[in-house]
Amino acid sequence: MSPTGRAPAESTPVGLLALADRCVQCGLCLPACPTYSLAKTEPESPRGRIALARAWELGTLAPTPTADAHLDHCLGCRSCEAVCPAGVAYGELLVAARTRQRARRGGTWLAHALEWLAGHPRWLAAGLRLYRWSFPLLPRGWRRLPRPPAPRRAPAAPPQRQAGQPVTLFSGCVARAYETGLHEAATRLCDAAGTTLTTVSAQTCCGALHAHAGDAARATRLGAANRAAFPDTATVVLTLASGCHEALAQALSGEASVVDAIVFLHERADRLHFGPSSERVALHVPCTQRNVVKSAAALRALLARVPGLEVVELTAGHGCCGAAGMQMVLDPQRAAAYRDPLVAAFERSGASRLLSANIGCRLHLANATPLPVQHPLEFLATCLA
Repeated sequence: MSPTGRAPAESTPVGLLALADRCVQCGLCLPACPTYSLAKTEPESPRGRIALARAWELGTLAPTPTADAHLDHCLGCRSCEAVCPAGVAYGELLVAARTRQRARRGGTWLAHALEWLAGHPRWLAAGLRLYRWSFPLLPRGWRRLPRPPAPRRAPAAPPQRQAGQPVTLFSGCVARAYETGLHEAATRLCDAAGTTLTTVSAQTCCGALHAHAGDAARATRLGAANRAAFPDTATVVLTLASGCHEALAQALSGEASVVDAIVFLHERADRLHFGPSSERVALHVPCTQRNVVKSAAALRALLARVPGLEVVELTAGHGCCGAAGMQMVLDPQRAAAYRDPLVAAFERSGASRLLSANIGCRLHLANATPLPVQHPLEFLATCLA
């Protein structure tokens, strides 16, 4: 707190107009924007969307279905932030604009259903069990996510080490059904690095999906629920999904240090010993990992520690896989247009598997290829010597 007792300025939310007015309309964001790359039209660019949100806020332009669609199409990749010379906080602006849009027009029944399920882990787990059972019977157009794996019996806990500080794992929502193997892999890697990994059962969805859809109130409630779920002893919380990281970090701010598990393990890489591998793997770097969490360099360094491993980084397409939270479910045709060049490049590369550090990206990519799609840490755990 300042001497006057007021919170520092940076903790106060900035208004949408103030965010929009930072944009100098230089256009340097256009080449970095996946939606502009695909459509080649100004309204499908960050600059166009900022102008649109500003006009709505000032009341100089009436909302229309066409204009709403341009805001809907944004993938929230924030590649524009990485190249913006004026420092426009586009991610914050997008959430503010969509929150106003949601209050004005509401959401579709499918969006509401997905958001509700994500915020209620038990119901989500039940829904995914039903989805797994009925998957072979569903029409192809209804299979918008891969089939969840069969439930696995929990392995015996590894022996706890005395060295190192215990850390807690954030498991998220949909990841619980799809990532049992990843959680086991993270436990093995942390154990090898001399750290005990624990979990908290009361945690819930990070709320990023809701915030990006304009449901700010539910996102805030989920953040508060996670803040209450993690005990005071959980001073370090690891994330496995780059798309969850920022929302969780904001929720636990002042309570715990939220660290990407890739960064955490990279900082302890001298304790990790990997056996040789002659495999060729493809690496997809999610937008959130590249532009928000910024752990791509740490991941590349970890993979480079595996002797003989050949890594082919996928750069084809428009700069984003198109998953974008719920967009792969709500608008699968458009989402596939971003995914298809990456999958084609993967299949041409001769790689035996595809690695990606975000759960949404992996589900979206796995729905288009029969080859394995894994989190990099799940693969690295198999390489432990």
